[in-house]
Amino acid sequence: MTETTIRHHTAQERASRGRAARTRVPRSSHAEFAPAADRPDPVDVIERQSASRLSDLVPIRYGRMIESPFRFYRGAAGLMAADLAATPASGLRAQLCGDAHMLNFRLLASPERHLMFDVNDFDETLPGPWEWDVKRLATSLVIAGRANGFRRSERARVVRSAARAYRRWMARFAGMRTIDVWYARIDADDLYRTMSGRLATPARRRVSRALGKARTRDHLQALEKLAHVVDGELRLTADPPLITPLDTLLPDVERKDLEGRLRDLIERYGRSLPADRRALLAEYQVVDMARKVVGVGSVGTRCWIVLLLGRDDRDPLLLQAKEAQTSALAEFAGRSRHTNQGERVVAGQRLMQATSDMFLGWERVHGLDGAERDFYVRQLRDWKAIPQADLMTPDEMRLFGRLCGATLARAHARSGDRIAIAAYLGRSDVFDRAVADFAEAYADQNARDHEALAAAVRTGRVSAMSA
Repeated sequence: MTETTIRHHTAQERASRGRAARTRVPRSSHAEFAPAADRPDPVDVIERQSASRLSDLVPIRYGRMIESPFRFYRGAAGLMAADLAATPASGLRAQLCGDAHMLNFRLLASPERHLMFDVNDFDETLPGPWEWDVKRLATSLVIAGRANGFRRSERARVVRSAARAYRRWMARFAGMRTIDVWYARIDADDLYRTMSGRLATPARRRVSRALGKARTRDHLQALEKLAHVVDGELRLTADPPLITPLDTLLPDVERKDLEGRLRDLIERYGRSLPADRRALLAEYQVVDMARKVVGVGSVGTRCWIVLLLGRDDRDPLLLQAKEAQTSALAEFAGRSRHTNQGERVVAGQRLMQATSDMFLGWERVHGLDGAERDFYVRQLRDWKAIPQADLMTPDEMRLFGRLCGATLARAHARSGDRIAIAAYLGRSDVFDRAVADFAEAYADQNARDHEALAAAVRTGRVSAMSA
């Protein structure tokens, strides 16, 4: 059971609860955003977050964040969480992604080898107000629309379409049997049918190519890109500072110590897997490891890629062990009931996704400095494809936003009170329009914060580097 699970209430009582919330928090109030008078300096907030990260990688994080307002937004989930905490909330909660921007909705492989469309990236996942995820998605669509030169009216249609999809799909889920909500999913065939009939020919071709390309992004493809043969043995290829094998990262004594700890991590994390997956993992042996720089917001956290082999060199398994720190939402939404932050990430991902990575698990290890750190482990690459927002037309982004809104509604419906949330949202477009107004206002704030970090780099207050 999660903190958000509803039990022992009739559907009528749950709907009444949702409608009653409108009195306390009108749907139109979600348009509101104004920075607090005592809002902290955004650079100070980002610097505090960086304090727990690897200092030699922090400049890469800043370098990526100043590239554009969207890249800054991807690295500023903590800033937005503080701002969202001061905005109206209905009092209804669900398991949150915590970083539900549009690029965290993508194609993924299920263990049954079906290509799925789902929400991804759960580093910040926690139970919290469902509105926070919706507003983070909506704002990302506005920021991407601005980068593409969309007019304000076009951006508003994109956001309203995403919010409307969330609202209407939540109503559908409210009317479903509980088990059917958990069976609901969007696979690649559904995705193509949904999009192909509504897109111009060039866009249909891009979608078709993306689906085909995703299926080629498997372990063998990753192996060709990330590994090479050295003295007859496969080794991960160095690409510093983005990928740094252990044999070039540390002196011999420290390297052997860290290698032992990472081998132990992979062996012990298997205890968090179901018995059949543990048996599968045991078929592989670790052959090499490297430090990896990942994402934008995650840069500086400890992340390792581990190359394992099964029957031979053409039977690879690439795992990523990524440090899980306390969620950026915890200060405002409440701390997790999971004491291991890796378990928090895994539990949230399994709760929100229709189907999750078969090697997804967690473990806690001691670093070379003696500090305990939590990690979650997953496959490094398995049929994943990220949307190309910069190529989207207004019509394409509107359709993509609808898919994201529907997917987010399904993810929230699995843990939150879908009947109460649907009753709160109702049938009108009041909430849709309010979220569109909020997203424009918050995109303005994001632009100001982005410029503040860029100015800090220009003046030498913080250091940035491209990588």
